[in-house]
Amino acid sequence: MTKVDIVDTVWPKLVGFSKKESAELVELVFETMKETLESGDKIKISGFGNFVVREKRKRVGRNPQTGDEITISARRVLTFKPSQVLKNALNP
Repeated sequence: MTKVDIVDTVWPKLVGFSKKESAELVELVFETMKETLESGDKIKISGFGNFVVREKRKRVGRNPQTGDEITISARRVLTFKPSQVLKNALNP
């Protein structure tokens, strides 16, 4: 599902809003989520799940083609943990 698909799904349910306004609303939600995660805060959506930014430290890995050791730099990664409600919806 793409952002356009989300707008097309949400728009008929938002009575009184134009399709353009619905697209702006969806864009605003995603922009707010992005800014929140960039600042390091977590997002908890009840009935859906949690988005959390984790810090991964620098570590040593291996190049799978050559077997040579390489250093994998420290970075931040985004993790998602679905809520029990979402898990139950996916696996009734």
